[in-house]
Amino acid sequence: MDYLVRARCVIETEIDGLRRMAIRLDHGLIDAVKILQHTLEHRGKIVVVGVGKSGNIGHKIAATLNSTGATAVVLDSQNALHGDLGLLSDGDAVLALSYSGETRELMDLLPFIKRFDVKLVALTGNSASTLSRFSEVTLDTSVEREACPLNLAPTSSSTAMLVMGDALAMVLLESRGFTEEDFARFHPGGSLGKALLTRVSDIMRADAELPTVAEDGDVFAALDSMNRARAGACLILDADGGLAGIFTHGDFARSFRNDPLLGEKAVAGLMTRRPITVRSDALAVEVLRTLGENRIDDIVVLDADGKPVGLIDTQDLARLKIV
Repeated sequence: MDYLVRARCVIETEIDGLRRMAIRLDHGLIDAVKILQHTLEHRGKIVVVGVGKSGNIGHKIAATLNSTGATAVVLDSQNALHGDLGLLSDGDAVLALSYSGETRELMDLLPFIKRFDVKLVALTGNSASTLSRFSEVTLDTSVEREACPLNLAPTSSSTAMLVMGDALAMVLLESRGFTEEDFARFHPGGSLGKALLTRVSDIMRADAELPTVAEDGDVFAALDSMNRARAGACLILDADGGLAGIFTHGDFARSFRNDPLLGEKAVAGLMTRRPITVRSDALAVEVLRTLGENRIDDIVVLDADGKPVGLIDTQDLARLKIV
């Protein structure tokens, strides 16, 4: 057996299932998002319930919802009838996961869930199931076949349910106007948290650490300023202290090949005018995005009045463990 061929077949089977699910997607997802949004706006929570593999997927969906500010809890269907049903309250929304829509533990639980004033959203591969009939909205996660060669182990079906949960969570995120600042509140740890919580003014090189030279200065002066600040770029300032441009070690290296006497020439003739900039009150995550999109190593920082006040080097981000 060619293991790589089999592995690719598994992946392609699951991808095909997702494509078909995307094509089938209808107004039901919109209705589900509106239910969840209404629940959260009225201080309700999202209760996720499932059994077996669907239960495992439910834990991940709940984690995604919580990480994006949508309060979610997981209800253990086996313990629900022995006291755990107490976490359900009127005004909540229930996400019920079952590929067959007939899972016995979930069927035993449904009548008791419906005693509460809650909205039920089903993620199931069987739109004619009991679960679907009990639900206000059904999201169809059916697949033509599992990626399992025996067509038995939940593979394509569990992936479809997971991706449907992601789609639901991300559309809900956008509908609620969830921002990067909001995301940062729930991810304070690690490099992601630092990038989201840290502002440009906290990490930029400023004052004595900021390499600058006047627009009428020469290349030697710019290089000296960079060396003293141990930076890879120098800000070129006009007579009013405004930003005229930026001169980098890369600019010097490219020009020096053809002109060994480069150092005595005016830096203004070699600088990059209108360099990429960022506001000092922006989040560090914006710097990461800007550096990546423009494929540059240095970015100029401006204050609210458009005056140059700092410089960020990619080495600074690595040193501060923001990347």
